[in-house]
Amino acid sequence: MRVRRSLLLAPVFVVAFALVGCTTSPEPSEPETAEAPAKAALEAAVAPDVDPWAGLPTLIDADWAASAAAATGIPDRAMLAYGGAAVYVANQNPGCNLGWNTLAGIGEMESHHGTIDGSSIGADGLVTPPILGIALDGATTNAIPDSDQGTIDGDAEWDRAVGPLQFIPDSWRNWGADGSGDGKVDPQNFDDAVLATANYLCHAGGDLSVADNWRMAIAAYNDAAPYALGVSEYAIRYSEDVAKA
Repeated sequence: MRVRRSLLLAPVFVVAFALVGCTTSPEPSEPETAEAPAKAALEAAVAPDVDPWAGLPTLIDADWAASAAAATGIPDRAMLAYGGAAVYVANQNPGCNLGWNTLAGIGEMESHHGTIDGSSIGADGLVTPPILGIALDGATTNAIPDSDQGTIDGDAEWDRAVGPLQFIPDSWRNWGADGSGDGKVDPQNFDDAVLATANYLCHAGGDLSVADNWRMAIAAYNDAAPYALGVSEYAIRYSEDVAKA
């Protein structure tokens, strides 16, 4: 299932694992595995004594998130969501081995971590102004006629990708999640969108510490080779930046 067509593609060079703590740069001509399990790498960053479900930001140590944000240039509020989602998956689906930096690579490719076109992430995770993709009318994309009467994307003629992680309405109805702990499921909420992405990647790829599975999961999210290369490049760069901090 193709979740969406990316708003942004960046120059890319390699396909590789993008797991927490990955510091090995791959050769430009061959995929290479550089492993460090997400659960182990994030143990020291898990926030102590939190409500069982008060949202992704409560699962990760705020000081770790702030340090990682400073090292990578990722907004602090986005880093809380990425780190929290990795902790959530490590506990709820430990066999997935999803790294925060894979999520961050996708977040960069989709919306510059919720900041594209002047948007920003509020303390509650809500992205404003809302992020909407172009009409999927077949002109430069696959043609996807309206499937939600405009309820999710505001377009009653064609579907549009919505939110900082750019889900089309059908995909959001299947995978939308409450990542913020507010009892709502909103594609424009960064926490909700990141948790939905994490769940989808684990479903699509299984154990993401296996290179082919990682590639399969990213392809299921967006089936374009340059997209996978871009996610990999950013994920590896972010991991290296945090390791050096």
